[in-house]
Amino acid sequence: MTAPFSLNGRVALVTGSTTGLGKAMAFALGRSGAAVALNFHSNSSRAETTRKEFQEAGIRCALFQADVTDEGAVALLTRAITMKLGSLDILVLNATPDQPQGTIEEYDWAFYQVMLDFFVKSPFLLTQACLPAMKQRGRGRIITIGSEVFRRGTGNFSAYVAAKGAQAGWTRSMATELAPYGITVNMISPGWIPVERHGKDPEAVKEAYRKTIPIGRWGVPADVAGAALFLASDEASFITGQDIAVNGGVTVG
Repeated sequence: MTAPFSLNGRVALVTGSTTGLGKAMAFALGRSGAAVALNFHSNSSRAETTRKEFQEAGIRCALFQADVTDEGAVALLTRAITMKLGSLDILVLNATPDQPQGTIEEYDWAFYQVMLDFFVKSPFLLTQACLPAMKQRGRGRIITIGSEVFRRGTGNFSAYVAAKGAQAGWTRSMATELAPYGITVNMISPGWIPVERHGKDPEAVKEAYRKTIPIGRWGVPADVAGAALFLASDEASFITGQDIAVNGGVTVG
């Protein structure tokens, strides 16, 4: 019998996967048998370190530099992955820009556009590029990474919240459109899970948030990675159009 959640023979791309939650998700998929396309934008030294870590763990992987908000770069990326690892079966749309908080007066449209480029344009471009092969096989897994901020309506964060809301709607629409082809589309919405880029966040602010978590502990990247592994597996073949909150119960009710 095949082991539960086995991804043997599958090829996965996790965008923004050389650090943080993306790295944890890519590692979980790789440890379950998938060949993993690691994607980064600019930090080649960190990317190379990640690639070595994956290879030392026995994971088949390859490293691909690309701006996943650029149409030409996405076309080259998906072509290169297919040549190196094979056609994509699993697409995890994780790449994200910096997310500085600010009032509506402090933002400008250019900043809103950056958020939309990462959370709507990039998923559109990558999904469109992967669909021909997925439809031909009659199987595919697309996982978007949302955020609890959409459900909470977090203030002083309107650009990010608006883009994540658009991403949530896009996910639901794609789930309906692609279901007849055996392609599932789901969203994982993490809470605040500290990773490398949160290293300088004020401890008082972090502790205040932690006290709101019903489960009573911080989330860790492995919590999100476990959800991604499940949604990528055959065991989740009857689940689509769902938004799974991974936040210890912060948005219950």
